[in-house]
Amino acid sequence: MMVKRIVANIKTDDIPKAGLFYQDILELEILMDHGWIRTLGNDEQAKVQLSFAIQGGNDTEVPDLSVEVDDVDDIYTKMKKAGFEIVYPVTNEEWGVRRFFVKDPFGKLINILSHQ
Repeated sequence: MMVKRIVANIKTDDIPKAGLFYQDILELEILMDHGWIRTLGNDEQAKVQLSFAIQGGNDTEVPDLSVEVDDVDDIYTKMKKAGFEIVYPVTNEEWGVRRFFVKDPFGKLINILSHQ
């Protein structure tokens, strides 16, 4: 037996609210839409990973999701311009990532990062 995929599910009463954050800024595409559930994604292949943490690094809150991007500074600028709440500013971390934390439209804490 092998785990092939893990999908994050975010409860909401307003699915279109995800559009600006996840589709426009993070450029995810609609992969499935049944009205009651919409799945966003892209063609990238990633390893299956689950992280369990006491804290989020540098004594930050543990984020709900971590999203790796190719240009963290570009996404940071777009998130700020769109008015999303930046909880932890863009920072070069000692473990080799550049990241920031932002609240998504549903109040989830999202860690946006790039490996350095």
